[in-house]
Amino acid sequence: MSIQKLKEFLDGNKIKYVTIGHSTAYTAQETAASAHIPGKELAKTVVLRIDGRMVIAVLPASHKLDIPLFKKAVGARDAEIAREADFRDMFPGCEVGAMPPFGSLYGMDVIVDALLSGNAEIAFNACSHSELVKLAYADYIKLAKPKIASFSVLR
Repeated sequence: MSIQKLKEFLDGNKIKYVTIGHSTAYTAQETAASAHIPGKELAKTVVLRIDGRMVIAVLPASHKLDIPLFKKAVGARDAEIAREADFRDMFPGCEVGAMPPFGSLYGMDVIVDALLSGNAEIAFNACSHSELVKLAYADYIKLAKPKIASFSVLR
């Protein structure tokens, strides 16, 4: 999915959003700083393999995923962060590491960290390392239909 297709998806669902261009950044913390967004409002997408299937975890840029907490939260026996080579082709039109947090567009379940629910708005990578989409958290939840759990810890 390219940024254009992401915009079409949001427009087709009548979601209000803004795009934010920023200098190229590859880590969530760098992206937040470059776009002048607090790390707790920038949602980063992490691809995991849990019990043999790929899922998307979404958490604040200011936090890191805690695998034991994640396993407990989702009731998984096995969980590990996927290698880029394992999911590179699953997100056509997106730069690796800049996938938007909409698993339904890629046939994947989404688990969102409960900490993000404290935000009125969230921003996330829009298929590139130099553009974000910002929208109401409630609209994101309506579209993504994620499971919500607590699985991150402050960096």
